[in-house]
Amino acid sequence: MATGEVTTSNTQNTPQLPNHKVKVKKAGQRACNEKNEKGKFCGGHLKLWFYMTDAVERECGDVEKAWGPKAEVYRCENCKALYLPTPGETKINVAGQGMISVFGLTLPPKEK
Repeated sequence: MATGEVTTSNTQNTPQLPNHKVKVKKAGQRACNEKNEKGKFCGGHLKLWFYMTDAVERECGDVEKAWGPKAEVYRCENCKALYLPTPGETKINVAGQGMISVFGLTLPPKEK
């Protein structure tokens, strides 16, 4: 599946699966940092992967055996590398918290 060199020391500590390249997502990371055989970054978007409904993964079954049916796993849209969430991070949103809505709040008028 995903090929390339080891890019961080965290990858060495991460348990690898037989058919998947597994890495740990950094805090706030939204793009894949896997390098190809030429040394260029993949740069694909990391998306929350629902592996229980993936037909190819259902045949393989590696992810379900390793982490169970409801694990939070992200997958690169290009190279298909798998990313586990950052340790200690509790949110499931890859894009981050975002801006707090100001609807319903009274804002002071702008100064001229």
